Amino acid sequence: MSNAHRWSHIYKELGVTELEFDNRPLGAYIEEHAANRPDAPALFFFARSFSYAEYNAEVNRLANALSAAGIGPGDAVGMHMVNIPQYAFALGAVSKLGAVGVSVSPLMTPKELAYVLEDSGVRALISLADLAPVLGATQLPGTLDRVIVTGATDFLAPAELTLPSLEGVDVQSYLDLVDEASDAFSQVEVQPDDTFVIKYTGGTTGRSKGAQLSHRNVIFNTVQASAFDPAPEIGAEVVTGAFPLFHVAGLAYIVYSIRIGGGFTLLPDPRNIDQFCATMKQNPPTRIAAVPALYQMLQANPAFAEIDFSRLRIARTGGAPMTITQREQLSAVLGQDKLSDAFGMTETSPSYVANPGTRYRMGSVGVPLPGADVRIVDVETGTKELPAGEPGEIITAGPHVMKGYLKRPEEDAIVLRELDGKTFMYSGDVGYMDEEGYVFICDRIKDMLVVGGFKVFSVEVEDVLNGLPSIAACAVVGSADQDRPGNDVVNLFVQLSPDHQGRDQAEVQAEIEGYAQDHLAAYKKPRAIHFVDAIPLTPVNKIDKKLLRAQLEA
Repeated sequence: MSNAHRWSHIYKELGVTELEFDNRPLGAYIEEHAANRPDAPALFFFARSFSYAEYNAEVNRLANALSAAGIGPGDAVGMHMVNIPQYAFALGAVSKLGAVGVSVSPLMTPKELAYVLEDSGVRALISLADLAPVLGATQLPGTLDRVIVTGATDFLAPAELTLPSLEGVDVQSYLDLVDEASDAFSQVEVQPDDTFVIKYTGGTTGRSKGAQLSHRNVIFNTVQASAFDPAPEIGAEVVTGAFPLFHVAGLAYIVYSIRIGGGFTLLPDPRNIDQFCATMKQNPPTRIAAVPALYQMLQANPAFAEIDFSRLRIARTGGAPMTITQREQLSAVLGQDKLSDAFGMTETSPSYVANPGTRYRMGSVGVPLPGADVRIVDVETGTKELPAGEPGEIITAGPHVMKGYLKRPEEDAIVLRELDGKTFMYSGDVGYMDEEGYVFICDRIKDMLVVGGFKVFSVEVEDVLNGLPSIAACAVVGSADQDRPGNDVVNLFVQLSPDHQGRDQAEVQAEIEGYAQDHLAAYKKPRAIHFVDAIPLTPVNKIDKKLLRAQLEA
């Protein structure tokens, strides 16, 4: 049986039909909703909301201002902000101009920022005023003509901004720039395969790489990702996404919301759980998205249980496994059959596998989305498709796969490979597929350890040990075994639960070792246990194993 036939009956059960794509860019959707539903809410930002007419007008003002500054089709515009309305305006403006939006994380150091600006050839940078010290310490490239400084409260309570002095660069405030600009601007013609955004992602070489995502990649993936739970009608969604817009998941959720004429909630700091809950109370969501660690933080806040989730249709999660206990506790608040995993990566725009809420399979991340060819192949050659149940590298082909990395043909050759006449993205993730097509993640290839010739999947060990009440969070990282070349040492980092933090560490370690003895094969057991105050997380609340490896090396 071919892979695709494994899950075709699931599509039939869920009523999934062949997907349609009309080839329009984001700006065209904004214009359509502004014309047909001008008063419908497009954005929610604290006490302020923007209708589609207002949103379109602000996008047009910025597009006209950038055009007057010489920005046109193919020019790179950097977006160096947190989740504020100006980011949403910038996305619409680069679409309407046919320009290329470059996502620039506000967490970047001056050295990282200099590299991204130089590599992408950014001509204009829209930057948050609070980030002026970082800009001042950054060696700016010669391609950068203009920096536009905006305040987080520019559209709530505008304050006087102190503009940084940057040599050889025009610096202007956002509000001054758009103040005199016309609010009329029409979407220029773009091709579906033109680059819409560049998202920078870490790589095996250690150098950040710019994944070029086309208009088709980004827009069509929102159609794919919602195929199991499509919006009942235009304007029916209130979307609350906890991902930063500079991250591909954040981009996906705001683009989805705009495409279907929904209202998108902007959260500058989703870790501010009081504010997160207050926002959902004010605008009850129909769709939310967060990683398990953030859901856990929400569950711990009493205000979370007071939110009206009666209109909620789907609660997406991903980036890490969710335990059975957490799923049950979360479902008790949100409602049954609403939790749904999504799985993917920056280079796939991002999702290509999802767990249908009404046909959820515990432990799995779901089945391939419509339009996504997903296969499990041998890690060694990447050409042999493996049978059900056998772990290998997960690869995918389809309209969601990026155009390639910016100016990195050697990297493209590693991850984008031809197989059976299609271009597949080789994910670097190890997993297997069951007889029905559900995908189960074992590990990242780089996180997979080898002990005595056996493969050890760090996620499996973490999942087992998280069952101990004394462990609030844990992470498994390998280090080279100096006594056995070609083997790894299984290192366990442990963050203790609040009720166990006062205990003797030797006693807790003995408890962990005994539990591992009973629940794990000998070669999977941790050889070294490290207690930490907190397991480090990335900006999107995934475990930061890169940092833990650095700590081991140090």
